[in-house]
Amino acid sequence: MFVDSHCHLDRLDKTPEQLAEIINFAKNRGVEHFLCVSVSVKDFPAMLGTVKGLSDVSVSCGVHPLHQEDACTYQELLEMASNDDVIAIGETGLDYFYSADTKEVQLLSFIDHIKVANDLNKPLIIHTRDAKEDTLRLLREYKSVETKGVLHCFTEDWEMAQAAIELGFYISISGIVTFKTATQLQKVVKKIPLENLLIETDSPWLAPVPYRGKQNQPGYVREVGEFIADLKGISVDKLAQVTTDNFYTLFAVR
Repeated sequence: MFVDSHCHLDRLDKTPEQLAEIINFAKNRGVEHFLCVSVSVKDFPAMLGTVKGLSDVSVSCGVHPLHQEDACTYQELLEMASNDDVIAIGETGLDYFYSADTKEVQLLSFIDHIKVANDLNKPLIIHTRDAKEDTLRLLREYKSVETKGVLHCFTEDWEMAQAAIELGFYISISGIVTFKTATQLQKVVKKIPLENLLIETDSPWLAPVPYRGKQNQPGYVREVGEFIADLKGISVDKLAQVTTDNFYTLFAVR
């Protein structure tokens, strides 16, 4: 069985009935759990409403680095993320590729998220792009020893993956790995130890081959898993079991 360790069910352009069908489609393809990830504290209550009643869906709480117009205070984040339904903090992090002009705000927001994760003993979900040095520096400076997490939709180099693993983080791979242009990422994925690996869709974005150009959905995590299993020369069942076990090890799913 698979787990989609990172999706945005509230961002799918679907009616509630269609969303339920998408979840059923994924389950029929062997996906047993879904982590719906927050990108805005402002939209967090609406996200909860979207997934209410959907079985086997967990949620996170946080502000994406590219959504700093929805930035919140440390106290606001702490209060929202204290919700018993929240199993992780984020997604948070740094993105200098798309928004270097908001760097200072991103840094402060990231620090607040790390501190909230420390305070609540919940793992971090981190988005990082073209910000390797600052991402690792802030984690080393502010993260408690007990706080774990994941670098999601990973597209950085092996050096960063190694450093994150040493900090107690998992590396999550999305459908990007299936793209013909992702040769460097594929080389990195071959090196990532199975015990540090997660898989995801990041739906509704980044649909894997053969669904490129379509709206992504959690059921397509199977294609991600199949591609990575082939890269690593292991069975799909082995890849699914290990990444699913890793998910439940990292996240306290009730």
